[in-house]
Amino acid sequence: MKKLFLALALAAIGGTAAAADAKNIIFFLGDGMGPTVITAARIHGHKEEGLLKFERLERVARLKTYSHDAQTTDSAPSMGSYMTGVKINNEVISMWDSQPSAPQKDANGNLGVDTCKAGNGKPVPTILELAKAYGKSVGAVTTTEATHATPASTYAHHCHRNSGYAIAVQAVPGGEGYNAALGDGLDVLMGGGAMHFTPYDKQNNPKGRIDGRDLLAEMAARGYAVARSKAEMAAAKPGRKFVGLYGESHLEYELDRTATPPRGEGGKQPSLSEMTAKAIELLSPNPKGFFLMVEGGKIDHALHGSNARRGIVDLLAFDDAIQTAIDHMQQIDPGLRNTLIVITADHDHTLAFNGPSPRGASVLDIVRHADGSPAHDADGHTYTALTFGNGPNRKNQRSDVSSEEAMGEDYLQETGVRLRGETHGGGDVKLYATGAGSAVFKGTMENTRVFELMKAAYGF
Repeated sequence: MKKLFLALALAAIGGTAAAADAKNIIFFLGDGMGPTVITAARIHGHKEEGLLKFERLERVARLKTYSHDAQTTDSAPSMGSYMTGVKINNEVISMWDSQPSAPQKDANGNLGVDTCKAGNGKPVPTILELAKAYGKSVGAVTTTEATHATPASTYAHHCHRNSGYAIAVQAVPGGEGYNAALGDGLDVLMGGGAMHFTPYDKQNNPKGRIDGRDLLAEMAARGYAVARSKAEMAAAKPGRKFVGLYGESHLEYELDRTATPPRGEGGKQPSLSEMTAKAIELLSPNPKGFFLMVEGGKIDHALHGSNARRGIVDLLAFDDAIQTAIDHMQQIDPGLRNTLIVITADHDHTLAFNGPSPRGASVLDIVRHADGSPAHDADGHTYTALTFGNGPNRKNQRSDVSSEEAMGEDYLQETGVRLRGETHGGGDVKLYATGAGSAVFKGTMENTRVFELMKAAYGF
């Protein structure tokens, strides 16, 4: 009785994780999805009184995001912390005690010359690799390049996040540079970045691999189904490993994805929801379960570009993908008795919410008073509800911003400090969880703690 009481008490304060409750884990990462852009997306999509779909989940926590060597992290060490339980240096992919060493340009002008020397750090096992070792199926889905910092941190180990060509080879079973910790290989890999997997061609693939390797052909020879389009993805059936790369570089913003050329490809690229549903379809037949990482990566790209509208629209698409996953898993695993779903972000941005706009106003518009008249700054100029702490859009002298301008799809919010590009923010991020083993996700935690709790939920 005394031991039972102690166990219950520890569980109540988060001292232990639920024991081996989860057969499946789906980890959602909204890149750059800090608290302010969550609020902005909520109001934009559902008004002030509404909620995003993931905000309705029962477990909420707050995460510290600093990396091993910096107060403000980049995506690589933050995602690495979630995947490995270790604080990592900025720019480094799932490696402990590694100093970042950026690649150099190859003869074709691409960052293709790997400068990561032997002995520069130690690979740290990721939760995806552990799941694979226990016989589970594993996958990574992203709207960025499949070799980008977030997906790479699930399946690769490298001293610099920009070494996309060196990261890509780690996903190819049997090939030179393969990450043997993946066993027989990733079961699903989806996103963009085909240029890192296909050979250089001056006319047709100017950012391709200088070593001439066709990694997609190598994966096909190992039994992978390979898709380069939404239609080819839809045709894939369970029973084969799968790689789908739907763009040469990153995939399109959701706002542009269904647009016709020249702005978009008219819906030829799958949505994040469609990729998520397909990944679950391909991974779920494994009776031992699966691990799936899903990244809404373009949220971050839009915010770096000071384009709040595209960041908000991509966050709403990310929210839809989460609901898609929950709906699909409820059919496979009613009540999510054996499935843990975790949603979080890798870091914040410098987005700020300004002024006294009345309830019901658009967060993308200029700030107005309750009577609808425009608010003005100390110099008498209008300003928008959303601005950034830093970035390229700081004028030497402010002028009025019109409502028509602010509401445009391509409007770039003004910034406080002038920098070439908007940076990450160092603030805490939120975490949401539901399903098997989710009760222990609460309070303010180190981001490394997420790995420990997922590992315990699996019973590893």
